[in-house]
Amino acid sequence: MKKVIGLGNALVDIIVEMEDDSLLEKFSLPKGSMQLVGGELNRDIIEAANKLKQSRASGGSAANTIHGLAKLGIETGFIGKIGDDEVGAFFKNDMLHNNISPILITGENATGVAAAMISTDAERTFATFLGAAIELSTEDIDQEFFKEYDILHIEGYLVQNNALLEGALKLAKKMGLTVSLDLASYNVVEDNLAFLQKMVEKYVDIVFANEEEARAFTLLNDPMEALEKISNSCEIAVVKVGKNGSLVKKDGEVYTININPVKSIDTTGAGDLYASGFLYGYIKDMSMTDCGFMGSLLSSKVIQVIGAKISDDDWKSIHNEKLN
Repeated sequence: MKKVIGLGNALVDIIVEMEDDSLLEKFSLPKGSMQLVGGELNRDIIEAANKLKQSRASGGSAANTIHGLAKLGIETGFIGKIGDDEVGAFFKNDMLHNNISPILITGENATGVAAAMISTDAERTFATFLGAAIELSTEDIDQEFFKEYDILHIEGYLVQNNALLEGALKLAKKMGLTVSLDLASYNVVEDNLAFLQKMVEKYVDIVFANEEEARAFTLLNDPMEALEKISNSCEIAVVKVGKNGSLVKKDGEVYTININPVKSIDTTGAGDLYASGFLYGYIKDMSMTDCGFMGSLLSSKVIQVIGAKISDDDWKSIHNEKLN
């Protein structure tokens, strides 16, 4: 069976359940976005939310996707950079506990932390202190890391280091891996558009985007038109359209995947877990429709809980559904 290795920012999420959006307003954080912040501001935000309900979990977009794949029984690994601290140890132990092979380099800074603020309408906003994660460089990536793997899943957030992203993509293709890219966040795409378009055109086989990311990447408002444009640069293009499901295009054919509506209480991890399900189907040689169904199934489960981790009971039901 094909094995998947992830590459991304090794972060620990501090999940904050907000009673209103005043916290976002106080720190001028655009709702639904991912903003990079310094360590001091990150601590200020978490401190300001100290009276709100909080929880902690390992995070980072690619790490979340790899976690989902591991829960589905796929052999996985993850490459990232952490600090020599308790937060970094928490991240590593979570990888090991979930049967993920960690390739974690120790940096000079503290382990990265993302304040994930959940609005009452289930939208999430991130204030992310990258910490040691931003120290990850091309020099850290050895081709031996990719030797036992078939697919590289990489997050668009790594675009903050152009050389790292391009170097990793180039090395993965040299080693014969299929490359899967999640575009990450609309504002990240907007700020790095030309470079991301070039990377997709040259190295990427599978692209995952939500409506806003697809709009930012293609400058087209209609999701179907955006799907068409993205598909010109890769083998498989996926555009997620929220409650309307997702659109997939491969080999000139478009697939529309509908979903059963569920009550969403937190959209954190929805896109990451969609990628887990879709890649699982891809590895299992499922049809594009079934790949999309698997993505939607995992996404629908994670939005019904706080945070980016599906409950053990829901994983049991997922295993039952995917086998039927």
